[in-house]
Amino acid sequence: MQSSPPLHFSRGICFIICITILYFAYIVKIICTGEMMSSYSYNILKHKQIEDRAIEIANYIVETGATVRQTAKNFGISKSTVHKDVTERLPSINHALAESARSVLNENKAQRHIRGGLATKEKYLNIKCN
Repeated sequence: MQSSPPLHFSRGICFIICITILYFAYIVKIICTGEMMSSYSYNILKHKQIEDRAIEIANYIVETGATVRQTAKNFGISKSTVHKDVTERLPSINHALAESARSVLNENKAQRHIRGGLATKEKYLNIKCN
């Protein structure tokens, strides 16, 4: 009685088969344990992080009187994000805090031209001294 010849796979094929089996086992584990977050849960978590950031930014502005530029630099985000958080997102989260932060930003905006003039004056004084 003749037996069929043994199957020979190259190392590459064996590697691909092993990786596929391990990946499948990993997916089954995630599904069974519920470790994978649904997109709905992820969106809620992300929304909560944005709300928390907006509140933290507003508190920083009110406590320190910081400008949008200073706040953006401190938090490592863009000036546009600071402005959007304070003017658009925050009023629906905490209206009183939004009003306080907005008043500080309006005050900073009113003083902006004075700060710019002082910075220019200081620049030219430093050039003159050197």
